Amino acid sequence: MDMARHTSPPSASRGVIAATLFTLSVTAAIAAVVPQDARAADSPEKSAAADFGMTITWDKNILTIHGERIPGKDIPILYLEAYCRPGSTTAEWGDTVIGHTTQLVEASDDHKRIVLRCTLKDGVIVDHVITAHDDNVDFALTAHNPTDVASQAHWAQPCIRVGAFTGTGADKTDDKYAYVPKSFIFHDGKPALMPTKGWATEARYVPGQVWCPRDVPRTDVNPRPLNPNPAENALIGCVSADDQWIMAAAFEPCQELFQGVIRCLHSDFRIGGLKPGETKHIHGKLYVLPKDFDALLARYRKDFPDAK
Repeated sequence: MDMARHTSPPSASRGVIAATLFTLSVTAAIAAVVPQDARAADSPEKSAAADFGMTITWDKNILTIHGERIPGKDIPILYLEAYCRPGSTTAEWGDTVIGHTTQLVEASDDHKRIVLRCTLKDGVIVDHVITAHDDNVDFALTAHNPTDVASQAHWAQPCIRVGAFTGTGADKTDDKYAYVPKSFIFHDGKPALMPTKGWATEARYVPGQVWCPRDVPRTDVNPRPLNPNPAENALIGCVSADDQWIMAAAFEPCQELFQGVIRCLHSDFRIGGLKPGETKHIHGKLYVLPKDFDALLARYRKDFPDAK
């Protein structure tokens, strides 16, 4: 401001200026007191991104995640596809699978919480507490062997159907693998879209792709093409049809990541067998988030602090 040209305003104008300055000072004081995270959460953009109004239902072995704002609206999961024995990489699939039945134990009226019980043919019981939140679904599993014989239940498969989310469902294309270029895992701390490096093409059953964590025997995974590069973490996911959102799943302990053959992705969980009387716990998450891979990794590390 040019001070040589400045003159005092009339008294009425001075009153308006004083009132304006007072309002600005109060606004600044409130802003200083309210935490930044709370202010951000109140913004329409932040609230819209964080709350999908997720609900869940389960019927005839299909767990469905519902949400009007979820791309495709529904995410169906074959829950569970199979419990599996070790030595599966080169075995006939029928020799790998341990038969099981699943029953609905409890379902909340608001469709936010479901309890399932799987009973394996060898007597093992696996209880699943599944809870829908704003932008994720949580899976808390307890596997228990009440028998006096060791169980060979080493891993299991939740099969996540992603055709609708990626815009590549059967109603959009006859190409069953159109979803693959929109799918990802992580390599070197960064998202790697499929097909990833080292893409394998030979196995007992083809096509598909399996990534085995370093601490899991490579003899104990899906009998589909096994990528030579180990799974870096338990996350596998895909990008929405409009390229604005990501869906990702992780289970810990993780047995394998798998790109399947029915428009599906798997983060298959590890049990590792159960001694007589032994109990083990497994934790899983399915996220639907804005397309921000760094934010996804941060959520994963927060939710799975003990993940290797």
